[in-house]
Amino acid sequence: MLKITKYPTRVLSRLLVSLVISLVISPPHYGTAYAHEVSPQSSLTKNQRTMLLQEAIGNIPGHELTAITVELVPGNKSPAHSHETFVFVYVLEGNVRSQLGDEKAVDYTAGDSWIEPPGAIHTLTENLSDTKPAKLLAIFVGKKDARLTTSGAIKSE
Repeated sequence: MLKITKYPTRVLSRLLVSLVISLVISPPHYGTAYAHEVSPQSSLTKNQRTMLLQEAIGNIPGHELTAITVELVPGNKSPAHSHETFVFVYVLEGNVRSQLGDEKAVDYTAGDSWIEPPGAIHTLTENLSDTKPAKLLAIFVGKKDARLTTSGAIKSE
């Protein structure tokens, strides 16, 4: 069974965010923004994902940590997707509704976080505001050549 956990304490979340921010050193492939999904309800027409960091994990050969920010345009509902890696998500700004598989959807606000196990189907990511963007920090940990995100219609096994 998949489980979304809304952590009552922000200590772990803040620690991980601080770790990632302290590791950002700006080589050429960092800071690259790219489009995600289109939302016709907004003048910001696309969610923006920005690469912050991609580093090998020294004590786990063949694995790496990747950190990105995702800015969800107002009113956006992203399509179902999954990840081949473990994902830790921290809400930096706004209000977001998230759902894994057929579990109950959970609403998160700035400072909240959740985890997604590898292969979990993320059936809903929604910016609950029709006027303000929401911003997430997503930290992926997995094999170096793993696909971070597979979007679209995903069949569960």
